[in-house]
Amino acid sequence: MRSIPASKISTKGIFDPTMLNTEKRPGAETGAVYKKLSPVEANLLHVLSNAGDAAARVLRHYFGSKLKVNIKADESPLVTIADLQAEKAIRQVLEQAVPLHGILGEELGFKRPESRYTWVLDPIDGTLAFTTGKLSFGTLIGLLQDEELIMGLIEQPILQERWLGVKGQPTTLNGKPVKTRSNTDLARAVLSVTTTATFKSEAQIAALAKLQEAVQITSFGGDCYHFGLMASGSIDVIFESGFQFYDFAAVVPVVEGAGGVITDWQGKPLTSSSKGEILACANKALHEKALNLLDHTI
Repeated sequence: MRSIPASKISTKGIFDPTMLNTEKRPGAETGAVYKKLSPVEANLLHVLSNAGDAAARVLRHYFGSKLKVNIKADESPLVTIADLQAEKAIRQVLEQAVPLHGILGEELGFKRPESRYTWVLDPIDGTLAFTTGKLSFGTLIGLLQDEELIMGLIEQPILQERWLGVKGQPTTLNGKPVKTRSNTDLARAVLSVTTTATFKSEAQIAALAKLQEAVQITSFGGDCYHFGLMASGSIDVIFESGFQFYDFAAVVPVVEGAGGVITDWQGKPLTSSSKGEILACANKALHEKALNLLDHTI
């Protein structure tokens, strides 16, 4: 397949992102769940939800259609017109609601990097899943304040599932609080990995093999959706490599707000300069055991 820069893909005439309406879903109101939100936080949460609505509308429009898939100029992840249109729709919401905030998107670059607030966008996390009809894809929108991740959204538009994470507040799924699993035994744990293809070095491959040996079962093909499943109590451990900032910025508040722990493989907090090795666990005790195992492997 010929490599083509994302900027060269036409986005005209197929879907008009100006024709967007915010949408209601069962249990979508979260105000009653959150305690002591400041007016600023409440407004930001409203903007985040509206941005999720905008992306969801675009993706439902394109899902199941035969889209032209292009490889980006750096031969990395795939891109379609749906990725670009969804990011444009999110950006339109943000430009109207918070015009002074920064926006960092996977497809359309970084705008206003000097702002205290930066919205981090992955319009379709799991483009391959999206184009092949699998439901592990989703939209990720994270909010950074002074280098701290304070809000995150995981949106699965076809299933109409939305996880919202707000720092200091319980994570919700469609407006209802969710919680991670309490299992602290690695030998009984469910491990989820999107793909082994992103584990490149011998050390990374060895680390994955060691973790797989330690857990009860390993599931593949998670994309962003398995972070939501972890928050809802279905997965114990997520192990990933090769992530970019926009792949994990949104999921950090979601996992942490549900009781989970998410760091790099050394146990350090995830930041915009992290190298993309992700360890998420359902609770602190399980995370410590996984880190101890990795410490003897990498």
